[in-house]
Amino acid sequence: MIADRGTRIADRKERSWRVAETATSAEDFRQRTFEFGIRVIRLVESLPKTDGARVIGKQLLRCATAAGANYRAAARGRSRADFIAKMGIVEEECGSRSKNLRDEANEILSIVVASIKTARRHIRQSARYS
Repeated sequence: MIADRGTRIADRKERSWRVAETATSAEDFRQRTFEFGIRVIRLVESLPKTDGARVIGKQLLRCATAAGANYRAAARGRSRADFIAKMGIVEEECGSRSKNLRDEANEILSIVVASIKTARRHIRQSARYS
């Protein structure tokens, strides 16, 4: 299972490098961040109407829409240093805040997969003894 996780991490890094290496125009990236915000809005609207979902949804909305807004601000930056600083904010919004959620989702997924494997193993073992 650990080897499998290492492979998945390597695959994600390679995809990330390929995406970063492709030439994306400023307009394409602006459109992409806008569409990302729209997709997150639709996701949040589909969440259950519970207190927890509302709290998480609001944070997710702020984070997702801030990435596009900060990118547009960076594109209007007065200097290269201003652009870099504002793109750092975009990186923070996209990365660090969502990292904890991704990590938790991956851990939950690992637990679910392990539970399925255990349940299947128990079915096979009980079938042998029947």
